[in-house]
Amino acid sequence: MSETQAVDSGTGVVRDLTAFQHNILVILSEEPMYGLAIKRQLEEYYGTEVNHGRLYPNLDNLVEMGLVEKSELDKRTNQYELTEAGDNAVLGRLEWVLSKFVTDDGRADSVRDLVDAQH
Repeated sequence: MSETQAVDSGTGVVRDLTAFQHNILVILSEEPMYGLAIKRQLEEYYGTEVNHGRLYPNLDNLVEMGLVEKSELDKRTNQYELTEAGDNAVLGRLEWVLSKFVTDDGRADSVRDLVDAQH
C-alpha cells in the first residue's frame, strides 16, 4: 500500500491515511462516483491536475482497506462508493479535528454556523 500506513480494523478507526486519501473519502461521502468525477473534484479542490497514476492506486488502496467499494458500471467504467467503514473514517476524522479546533464557545458557534449554512 503505497500511501497507506495502517488501519485498525478492530475499531474501524483509520490511522495514517494521507490527506489525499481523506479527500477522496470526503468526496465519496456526497455520493457514489466514477473515477473521472472524483478526479475532477480533486482537481477543483487542489487547483491543479491530478494524475491517473496517483488517483487510481489510492482508490485501489482504499478498496483494499474496506473503506471504498468498487463496482463495474460498464466495461470501461468503475464506480466507487463509501462503505460503512469509510463513512466511519470520515466521521472519525471530523471528530478528531473538531476536538482540536473547538476550544471555546466562539469556535463552537463558528462550526454551528458552517453546519447550518450547508442546509
